[in-house]
Amino acid sequence: MLHTEPHEITVTQHVTSDGAVILLGWLERVQSTDLSRLLGDPAARAPICKIAGALGTALLGIFVADCAERMDARRAPSERDH
Repeated sequence: MLHTEPHEITVTQHVTSDGAVILLGWLERVQSTDLSRLLGDPAARAPICKIAGALGTALLGIFVADCAERMDARRAPSERDH
């Protein structure tokens, strides 16, 4: 018998707090663009939103007034030049 319901899996990836802040910033930029244009399938957008939400919850400290400055400081110098 073929299962047609999606099965939830757990994926664990360990990143540094700096890496998580950078990843969250990128995910938020992707979400603020036309995400439906980048990922036409609504089923593909849901996991992106879920990952961003999980990172945001794990990194509550980034929601301070100097968030943008902290993210810029964590980026590698080569990334800041692009």
